[in-house]
Amino acid sequence: MSGFSSRFVAFWLALVLLIYLVVGTLFAVYTPAWQSPDEPAHYNYIRYIAEHGRFPVLQPGDYPQDYLEEIKSQKFPSHFPIDPIRYEFYQPPLYYLLATPVFKLFGGALVPLRLLSVVLGAGLVYVACRLALAIFSLRPALALGTAAFVAFVPMHVAMMSAVNNDSLAELLLALALWGVIRYLLGEKEGRGDLAGVGVLLGLGLLTKLYAVATLAVAMAAVILRRRREGRRAARDMALLLGPAMVLVLPWLARNVAVYGWPDVMGLARHDEVVWGQLTTAEFVAQHGWGHLVREGLRTTYQSFWGQFGWMAVPMDRRIYLALGLFSILVIAGLLGWLVVEAVSGRRNLASGRQVDADGYESLTRTGKTREAFVRRLLSAAVLLFSMLLTLFSYVWYNTKFVQHQGRYLFPALIPLGLALALGWWTVVDRVRALVTRIGRLSCVSGLLFALPYAGLALLDVVSLSVFVIPYLS
Repeated sequence: MSGFSSRFVAFWLALVLLIYLVVGTLFAVYTPAWQSPDEPAHYNYIRYIAEHGRFPVLQPGDYPQDYLEEIKSQKFPSHFPIDPIRYEFYQPPLYYLLATPVFKLFGGALVPLRLLSVVLGAGLVYVACRLALAIFSLRPALALGTAAFVAFVPMHVAMMSAVNNDSLAELLLALALWGVIRYLLGEKEGRGDLAGVGVLLGLGLLTKLYAVATLAVAMAAVILRRRREGRRAARDMALLLGPAMVLVLPWLARNVAVYGWPDVMGLARHDEVVWGQLTTAEFVAQHGWGHLVREGLRTTYQSFWGQFGWMAVPMDRRIYLALGLFSILVIAGLLGWLVVEAVSGRRNLASGRQVDADGYESLTRTGKTREAFVRRLLSAAVLLFSMLLTLFSYVWYNTKFVQHQGRYLFPALIPLGLALALGWWTVVDRVRALVTRIGRLSCVSGLLFALPYAGLALLDVVSLSVFVIPYLS
């Protein structure tokens, strides 16, 4: 990037981060206590470490379903203790270890723990921008759009301002994915990048179980880059997996000692403990497959954008309709961008002329052009694979339990945000061309591109003041 572009990105990213921190802090302070999914169970994990100095063990009775439904229905009154809600005790420990000093420093107060998540979320927004910028370095608006999407999706803000391990897990895995993209795009051997990715993946596995998907993405990236180099592929795979395994194996061994073989992640114990939770088989037996699919799609869509509390408070239907129409427009733009890129890429490879996806043209040797094009294509494939793995894990989980919660798709928020930015930029570019043709000012395109992201930030404030506080207090 030029110096001007660097200053441009720094200014607008700082503004996005500032708005995010303000909105996230408002959510952390004004969301009623425990009115975020699983927050009491995460809080009790932190409290257990702070009070006992050791990791908890998930036991039968840690998921008191009837009591949990009763306390939720009464909006967590103060005379109902949250102590029996402990079903997250099987989770990896890193987030809870990080939060324990905050717990002790502030005497177990809820808001400081929530603010820790807000700060971790700010790191995620920054990494989202840097990751997108690594691929589209000459089109910084796409990176800023990606960062703004991650920052302002209302349900994501609500989760990033609650006590849970999602904030740290998403940050670590975004850093790992950024390292994978740098490895694919870089002209160097990438050893340091790969070892660093391995460390980040190990830390991610010590934070959230879904880090396994990002590990699979990183392994696929090594295979793609070294697809014709067996010895280098083996070396790079060792650099990736070595640090990750060194970090996570002690925790897996502890789980085997506690829960027995082969329950290395505590998932079998979790499924045993959460007895009484509605299973997919029970739902299908009562309502049929058609109702399951319809309800799953509707609830997933709504709860991705915002369905607050313990899925009890949806937004106004008109908001979902507006977001749906915008999404359709973005998908059309993205498909148009893909067609243009496919056609122009083939022409440029044939002619020896390189036209980056960033929109800048340069003359290069055909071999160099082909290499740059292939690296960019591999990076896009890795991001797509990451998104598909997240979707697959979501569907797989819902084959066991009825959990149509769009927040489970948030590990794919960066690829989704970049795809949205590409699609919306294409739409805006077509509008700009039309406006220029009829003699109007073309600078309106920048304002038009920023409009939906500003709308999401405004929707955050509306969500808190109109839905969260009135209905959950």
